[in-house]
Amino acid sequence: MLKLSYILLIGLLSSRLTNAGEITYQAPEHLKDDFGTLKSPLIFNSGHPVQTASDWKLRRDEIKNNWHSTMGPWPAPVADLQFKVLSTQIRESFIQKQIQFQWIPGESTEGYLLVPQSDGVKPAVVVVYYEPETSIGRGKPYRDFGLQLTRRGFVTLSIGTKKATEQKIYSIYYPNLENAKVQPLSMLAYAASTAWKLLADRPDVDPNRIGITGHSFGGKWAMFASCLFDKYACAVWSDPGIIFDESRPNVNYWTAWYLGYEPDAQRSWDTPSKNHPRTGAYRTLFESGHNLHELHALMAPRPFMVSGGSEDTLQRWTALNHSIEVNSLLGFHNKVAMTNRKHHAPTTESNEQIYKFFESHLKNLKN
Repeated sequence: MLKLSYILLIGLLSSRLTNAGEITYQAPEHLKDDFGTLKSPLIFNSGHPVQTASDWKLRRDEIKNNWHSTMGPWPAPVADLQFKVLSTQIRESFIQKQIQFQWIPGESTEGYLLVPQSDGVKPAVVVVYYEPETSIGRGKPYRDFGLQLTRRGFVTLSIGTKKATEQKIYSIYYPNLENAKVQPLSMLAYAASTAWKLLADRPDVDPNRIGITGHSFGGKWAMFASCLFDKYACAVWSDPGIIFDESRPNVNYWTAWYLGYEPDAQRSWDTPSKNHPRTGAYRTLFESGHNLHELHALMAPRPFMVSGGSEDTLQRWTALNHSIEVNSLLGFHNKVAMTNRKHHAPTTESNEQIYKFFESHLKNLKN
């Protein structure tokens, strides 16, 4: 009897571990119909409701224009996009190329292009972070998304803001730090659109199967890139803080290197308060009742997943439910997913969920 009880206990624990590793496409029952206090993206600025797919197309343009006008319009795409190979190395079953390319007008960056040594057209993923080395396995553990995805058959391009991070300004300021015309986080999204084109131009990459991912800073970057640039087929955002939340210091969209940039009012990391007032586009957006769930809605019907940790807990489903509602209006289901872990840092399990998501939505599709 004791042995049988032990076997049953082990089976129950195994079941729980298996369930914990699943990707969930709907909120838990107690949050299923909870939209929080956020204004529905299915309401026009005029106050009229979105009732049809045609209405949504107009409303989608309205949301996108609202955000671009507040953050600053993007410059024209980089013309004559090319890259220079700085070094080549054969690693395991793939080729690693350190490359240089112009990612915004007048500025170049370096990154790593990892290409499996196999025939055929492949899916691809752009990985964004503070610097590109971590993604290829030369940094903190459990953040080597480029390396792990390439081992699974994806072409990957890992990029980052290495020089800006070393200078502790972290982001992209266009045309310059003293007088940026576009909020830095939006300009990071622009740079990721250039990275998409670099991959899409390759004969061994299917341009319809390119995703993007990143963790923390990279999660914010990947979120803005995939929401504002329609050609990313899907995305995973690892614990970026998917809505404005001033109760969480790490959900710090108010900083100058994200959305709080003002030429003459550079603010610190500190949470907004009387002594540290909101600045830049963040102030305008926050104080006028806008929030990031509006950007999430721009993904529909493209699939995305939040790999949640300490900053994106189960409660964030109240924001994701708005995207589910938009997808439902358009006739789509199982397009919005979330997984959860206790801490901010990625884990073996949370990363495996990320890789499975990309395999499901990119790799297992027909060319």
